[in-house]
Amino acid sequence: MTTDRPVALVTGASSGIGKETALALVAAGFEVVGTGRDTSRVAPLDGVTFVDLDVASDASVATAVGKVIGLFGRIDVLVNNAGVGSMGAAEETSVAQAQGVFDTNVFGVMRMVNEVLPHMRSRGHGRIINISSVLGFLPQPYMAAYAASKHAVEGYSESLDHEVREHGIRAVIVEPAYTRTGFETNSARPDMPLDIYAKGRQTIDRVMADAVRDGDAPTVVAKAIVTAATDTNPNVRYTAGPLAGRARILRRLAPAGIFDKQIRKMNQLAG
Repeated sequence: MTTDRPVALVTGASSGIGKETALALVAAGFEVVGTGRDTSRVAPLDGVTFVDLDVASDASVATAVGKVIGLFGRIDVLVNNAGVGSMGAAEETSVAQAQGVFDTNVFGVMRMVNEVLPHMRSRGHGRIINISSVLGFLPQPYMAAYAASKHAVEGYSESLDHEVREHGIRAVIVEPAYTRTGFETNSARPDMPLDIYAKGRQTIDRVMADAVRDGDAPTVVAKAIVTAATDTNPNVRYTAGPLAGRARILRRLAPAGIFDKQIRKMNQLAG
């Protein structure tokens, strides 16, 4: 089966931002393929074809991308949305646990890009959208591994974009702020917890729970992703929602000392 409609491949589309993005892209006129680790357990979405994918597996990535190309004959847009969260102080997070975060959030993006790029280059066209976070440009105490993974996605994406423009491809970044997805409840907890950080960790857990509860709806992020997918002359990055926009301005314009104090105040840190 082939199609004349543009085809978007969205990783992590079984819930949250990925699910809303898949539906928004369908509404925007795309054929959409969504992925999940076990799509037999995913409720059907109108207009979305699901395939199994584990972005932490080279073989799974190759199989899934090959299946999409076999089904539709093309991939015009890749949305790298699949990701995992991680909470806890840096010292409480083992290297092995941090490697697991990076294997999905960073190397998963790289696996998908490396598998899709040859196809996009052969067609002289493509759009790669990597989902970062405001924590791709802000620090977040007690989430060092996760913030580091999103900082890595930003550096990788900007470098990639310069490499692929001459081949008709753009790589862009979408930066959500806190989003109502249950992120904090699904995030991994530190595998080496230390009493010295317990109070701070509990405080950050409350701060994050409140921020997510009051955060943007996933549809806000989905709207930004559709814009990133359809802009004729795309920006390198898109902030999703007003809070993300304000955070970007704060990081760019605030003096270092004021910025540092604001981070500590927001996270209710002593000293």
